[in-house]
Amino acid sequence: MEKTGMAIQVIKEKLYQSGFKLTPQREIIVKVLIEKEHLSAEEIYMAVRAKHSGIGLATVYRTVELLTDLKLINKITFQDGIARYDLNHNEHHHQPHYLLCLNCGKIDEVEQDMLIDIEKEIEKNHQFKIKDHRLTFHGICQDCLKKTDSNQ
Repeated sequence: MEKTGMAIQVIKEKLYQSGFKLTPQREIIVKVLIEKEHLSAEEIYMAVRAKHSGIGLATVYRTVELLTDLKLINKITFQDGIARYDLNHNEHHHQPHYLLCLNCGKIDEVEQDMLIDIEKEIEKNHQFKIKDHRLTFHGICQDCLKKTDSNQ
């Protein structure tokens, strides 16, 4: 089964286990999230409208909130205050770390969890059970650095 089909099947099963269905509208929204990550609800809506004009913005908002509540997608908010969404590839691990370019706004993910030792130290020293964490590195991406170097 192809990657998109597998992701949709996993989401369909998890929705069903939680008492929901993968409606045609939800499936279109999920396919948009599979194609491109880190989209705002408005960006998802624009992509969905290009494929199916009958889906409204309210449907997109309800769907991303449902999928977020079920931990099927991640909701990430950066300093611009806009929530962005991407598929949760592994619900049992922490969310990925992010690299946010301050020039162009590009967002990349860092998959490896570099904070495991720090978490253990915090849990030990503060008697605090950590369930998740989010880490965003702010800087300049490689493409913007190349543009800056070529302009000098």
